[in-house]
Amino acid sequence: MKLEFLGAAREVTGSKHLITTKNGIKILLDCGMYQGKGLETDGMNRDLGFDPKEIDYLILSHAHIDHSGLIPYIHKLGFNGTVLCTPATRDLCAVMLADAGRIQEGDVQQFNKKRKKEGLDPVEPIYTEDDAKACMSCFISVPYHKQFNIEGEVTVEFFDAGHILGSACVYLEIKDGRRKIKLGFTGDIGRYDKEILKDPEPFPQVDYLIMESTYGDRLHDTLDTAEQDLLMAVLDTCTKKKGKLIIPSFAVGRAQEIIYAFDRLRNKGLLPDIDVFVDSPLSVNATEIMKLHSECFNDKILDYAQNEDPNKDPFGFDRLQFIQSVEASKALNERNKTCIIISASGMMEAGRVKHHIANNIENPKTTILCVGYCEPKTLGAKIMRGDKQVSIFGHVHNVRCDLRRIESYSGHGDYKEMISYIGCQKAAKLKKIFVVHGEAETQEHFRDHLVEAGYKNIEIPERLSSYEL
Repeated sequence: MKLEFLGAAREVTGSKHLITTKNGIKILLDCGMYQGKGLETDGMNRDLGFDPKEIDYLILSHAHIDHSGLIPYIHKLGFNGTVLCTPATRDLCAVMLADAGRIQEGDVQQFNKKRKKEGLDPVEPIYTEDDAKACMSCFISVPYHKQFNIEGEVTVEFFDAGHILGSACVYLEIKDGRRKIKLGFTGDIGRYDKEILKDPEPFPQVDYLIMESTYGDRLHDTLDTAEQDLLMAVLDTCTKKKGKLIIPSFAVGRAQEIIYAFDRLRNKGLLPDIDVFVDSPLSVNATEIMKLHSECFNDKILDYAQNEDPNKDPFGFDRLQFIQSVEASKALNERNKTCIIISASGMMEAGRVKHHIANNIENPKTTILCVGYCEPKTLGAKIMRGDKQVSIFGHVHNVRCDLRRIESYSGHGDYKEMISYIGCQKAAKLKKIFVVHGEAETQEHFRDHLVEAGYKNIEIPERLSSYEL
């Protein structure tokens, strides 16, 4: 059996790993988009490293675009196989991939205006909203703990990874002649004792493990202080300075966590009478999808919802407003009153939040509150590391606003949590651990932590590297 690493190898985005069985079945684990590298990203996304027509099955760990974002592209290029994922992942992909298509169409339209002025030919988006809708016909939903058989040669089973709604660790049993290979793919590993989602759950013993490492070199703050830190950001910005609190947030998972935290603060009487706007159509849709999948919820939020007014849900309160139209979004930039704006994207690279930042970054009364990971080359990373000037939409802005960060809202486990997660695996039975989805230096540190924990035979594959298992 052959295993190839085509993305998220010594970097964080673009998750793609290809399995070719002894009998020639080609199974792709994730098909993620590279993000956050400017023009370089476009070329990397178009250069797949495989022929989409040859892929028989695509097994998707979760819906985040850096894991799912190129599915419409490979479908456009001839992929006509089956996409296997959990029901919640399928529902999220239906809105997230369409949103990604719309963003690309809009970005390319603006880019082509510049090319026309320079006398250059227009370029096409990697895929469109219609392409994204078309690829959904390939999806088949498989619930957690249900085995799916692939041509009598491979069985697939999903285990809750606790990262976002529907996220899964993929467990594969693959016939290879007379032997059976057991392979695990963690996807992205969530945190423990969160407010909404269940904890990452154990999975069966494997021979080979493909493991993420996003935060493999650091420890998070405990979640115990997150709500208080959020409240302090509100009080300092909105009550004391009378400014705007802008919270760039991933539309799926993080936005709902922040909304739920504000809901709890409001119910406790701690949140001041301030308007809270969720300015992201994708966040609105994702919130509605989250309400449909309570099978992913932990006991804490289920008990909270049960104890609330039956006519009220944990993702809504009296001062919360969901913004859909472009006109209403633009109106927020003209608003002089203090408010809280939750908007995508989390890395500040695209979406409506980029406009809010451009319009407010030079105002000392404004606070940008970062609540998630920013890939090193993104606008979010540049702002949060303290760059004095940043370019947004081609214009240079001086960074005069306040900056805050709450690390504990991260959806990725830190190195202790990730090592705890694979505690279900007997180290002596693991033939090899492949460390992916992390910056190269971070992965080196994580490998050291794994060795300290008793794990051996740890490989950090390069992009386009292949292994015979």
